[in-house]
Amino acid sequence: MTLNFSAKIIVDAKEKTKAIFDSINTDNKFYPENPTNTNMKLKDKIEISIESKHIPHLRANLNSSLRLIQASYDTIESVNDS
Repeated sequence: MTLNFSAKIIVDAKEKTKAIFDSINTDNKFYPENPTNTNMKLKDKIEISIESKHIPHLRANLNSSLRLIQASYDTIESVNDS
């Protein structure tokens, strides 16, 4: 018996949402060996759905996604503050 684990992240960064999406979605496209099934969509907010058969893979991808979102947001903020 194989269990599937999943997580969903919704991000609303107001006017920065599209820029953050473009940044993190590029990373997702160029990681074909990703051991999780990761889907990203942009509507009014960023929606990230992650599925995996192994919870450590899910946790690692979730942490990476959140760090990329934070780094993108911080970078945009630092440019705007200049």
